[in-house]
Amino acid sequence: MPEVTLVEAVNLALARAMEEDANVVVLGEDVGVNGGVFRATVGLQQRFGAERVIDTPLAELLISGLCVGMAAQGLKPVGEIQFMGFIYPCIDQLVNHASRLRNRTQGRLSCPMVLRTPHGGGIRAPEHHSESTEAMLAHIPGLRVVMPSSPERAYGLLLAAIRDPDPVVFLEPTRIYRASKGQIEDNGEALPLDVAFVLRQGRDVTLISWGAAVKETLAAADELAAEGIDAEVIDLATLKPYDEETVLASVTRTGRCVIVHEAARTGGFGAEIAALLAERGLTSLVAPIARVTGYDTIMPLPRLEQRYIPSVARIVAATRKVCQFS
Repeated sequence: MPEVTLVEAVNLALARAMEEDANVVVLGEDVGVNGGVFRATVGLQQRFGAERVIDTPLAELLISGLCVGMAAQGLKPVGEIQFMGFIYPCIDQLVNHASRLRNRTQGRLSCPMVLRTPHGGGIRAPEHHSESTEAMLAHIPGLRVVMPSSPERAYGLLLAAIRDPDPVVFLEPTRIYRASKGQIEDNGEALPLDVAFVLRQGRDVTLISWGAAVKETLAAADELAAEGIDAEVIDLATLKPYDEETVLASVTRTGRCVIVHEAARTGGFGAEIAALLAERGLTSLVAPIARVTGYDTIMPLPRLEQRYIPSVARIVAATRKVCQFS
């Protein structure tokens, strides 16, 4: 099996989906001739033609609106938004149309569209290129929000998102696009949506993360293991709807929880998980829940970017504190 990066895995999944289903259409700014700003769609227009890989104007509202219209008429559009900071014009279409279409038509129509966009910081990009506002999207009823943390999960989850009959926002962590490689058999096999992945089993504390932050979380677990702290690591993967039962089962075993995400702390998705544990897992907890997050500021580019993103040291320190509590 070939080893590929996460962005190459996205390309493989798109090509596989387009090969298997003529209704799958890719559209966005520079996705065709140039192959996308991060090269996620390179080669697709040459392979499938300009009618299925469509270069659009610089208009995110147009891209999302086209996706809704195409989906309502039987196509399976995959729209690309170049950076997450440009997704805000799409909110109108996502809130008022894509997420409501099945309900509005009493099941007569659905909206099988995917909106892909790079997520988060770590590449020293300008403002609007380092956003991590997944909690805002997860708040929209009727919308799935998915974020892979490895090439293998990017391939399988993107295929599942494209095949899903309802709208999915697929967030691709920019700083791990090319950070590592994974072995992928390009066999078209999807991974399940709405299911968290237990990447490492442990008995002392549960570490929960998603997207690029999973990398630092796993590294922190290795460092903690050297100190005798056995951490379980969960990659949430699908944020809406997320796998509550896996989270609860893990914290029931360990009694402690640290939640790690790059997004700003206030209103971040980690607060939703903490609320779940307070409501349904309180009697299992032997220590307060800790959150290791970004700060309540705009990403401080470029010099303080790495200070903003949760580091291994910050995760280790928070976990030590949780494990010392009695």
